[in-house]
Amino acid sequence: MTIGDIKNYLDAKVLTGDELLDKEVHTACGCDMMSDVLAFVKDQAVLLTGLCNPQVVRTAEMMDIVCICFVRGKIPSDDIISLAKDRNIAVLATGMKMFPACGILYENGLAGGASSE
Repeated sequence: MTIGDIKNYLDAKVLTGDELLDKEVHTACGCDMMSDVLAFVKDQAVLLTGLCNPQVVRTAEMMDIVCICFVRGKIPSDDIISLAKDRNIAVLATGMKMFPACGILYENGLAGGASSE
């Protein structure tokens, strides 16, 4: 699945990373606790979260996450978007809640991101 596919499935808006829409995503993780992301997420993932702080981008960078999708209508600050852009991480935003968004991606073939799966 590509970032562009995720954008379409979740009816999301691209906040940064239009040039990355063809990039492949192998797994997904829905989480607001960055400690869990650090413990369980594989690389080349999309992170679905409602947490809007710079730590989300820093965690994504450490874990080779290629896309962050903010759920529940959350829109990160310009500083967070700029930080993601500098690190070549696509940022999307959707009005969907986390559970249905994860379910849609799973139904369309994206595997879970936990390393125990």
